[in-house]
Amino acid sequence: MSQTLLITGAAQLLTLGGSAPRRGKALGNLGLVKDGALLVRDGVILAAGPRAKVEAHPEVRSAEKLDLGGRVALPGFVDSHTHLIHAASRAEEYDLRIAGASYEEIARKGGGILNSVKKLRAATAESLKARARAALAKFAEHGTTTVEAKSGYGLDAASELKILAVQQELKSEQSLEIVSTFLGAHVVPAEYRKKPKGADAYVELLAQQLIPEVARRGLAEYCDVFCDRGAFSVQQARRVLAAGRACGLVPRVHAEQLARTGATQLAVEMHAASCDHLEKINRADMRALAKSQTAATLLPGCCFHLGLPRYAPARELIAAGAIVALATDYNPGTSPTLSMPMALSLACTQMRMTPAEAIAAATINAAYALGRQKRVGSLEAGKQADVAVFDLDDYREIPYYFGVNHCWMTMKRGRVVWGKESFQ
Repeated sequence: MSQTLLITGAAQLLTLGGSAPRRGKALGNLGLVKDGALLVRDGVILAAGPRAKVEAHPEVRSAEKLDLGGRVALPGFVDSHTHLIHAASRAEEYDLRIAGASYEEIARKGGGILNSVKKLRAATAESLKARARAALAKFAEHGTTTVEAKSGYGLDAASELKILAVQQELKSEQSLEIVSTFLGAHVVPAEYRKKPKGADAYVELLAQQLIPEVARRGLAEYCDVFCDRGAFSVQQARRVLAAGRACGLVPRVHAEQLARTGATQLAVEMHAASCDHLEKINRADMRALAKSQTAATLLPGCCFHLGLPRYAPARELIAAGAIVALATDYNPGTSPTLSMPMALSLACTQMRMTPAEAIAAATINAAYALGRQKRVGSLEAGKQADVAVFDLDDYREIPYYFGVNHCWMTMKRGRVVWGKESFQ
């Protein structure tokens, strides 16, 4: 039976209309409607805009009504870079970093990603699923409705497939949309580091065996690689991404986080959906991104948690005309946050993005980075009714109140997936 819902009482409705990504000055255009409303039928938006116009729609007569009471409504956040499946935190490394040890120093001693790999390989699929399910509930609590999720803490066939299988199960067992990415090329696993040309051998294992198996089983949509100092070279990354593309997996790249390696140029060359991090990017890289369709996904939570002074140059990327997206980089070691509002705060204070730019980067541009821009990322007729409502008077207050979650309700496909007690 068809269900129709009229949502009114939005003091500010941020529509962010369109499916094209926003560049340059357009990034600050939120499509703000005062006293806005939405009409939703079976999880899809029929009309969005000023209340008087939406209420004139013929299907309003039979609709249930939900009054937002003067709150701010916007598209549900699209978190386009997370490492959802992991076994435990790396809190034991936190003290080491505070005492002065660098991320790379800890990694060389078997910490960092390899620490998470050891823990994940020993974990059961059931425990991984329980941890991820709890995290997804927290994503919803902070206004996120679509989550990209990478493998990468297994680094052997059995463990990587275990991660991706858990993600597949979670897709059908809970409400948030999960977009799966294969990141077998996260770092070289410990057992291959002991072999001559072990990194190349591991790349060939990925290219010839694991990537085809992931594609055959339909476990991922994207193929990612960490192309950086201490991880994989540009040549190795190209081999991994080419193998993925040959199997139908769209490229993504972890680029220029620890050093400027040329990974951004590789991402543009490979027509990657996105290249992420970009703290060490240069002007030539920015120009290449501006001319491309590859999204530049910025992850300020990582710099914040590691205590690094150099964030990605958001203002320069925006000025150049690149497609700038924003994500949490939720992971157990370098960005253990699933709060997109906190990511917005960091984008504003540390990268000098305006609140409007940060919101657009975390909604319509992030949806573009995941190939979902025709379904999510904006509030307009024909798109999913993915809505985040904040108990605030002005959208600028979302990043303004840093470290505080004012999300009042989260809706996925027209169904409430999280709401404060006062709403429920």
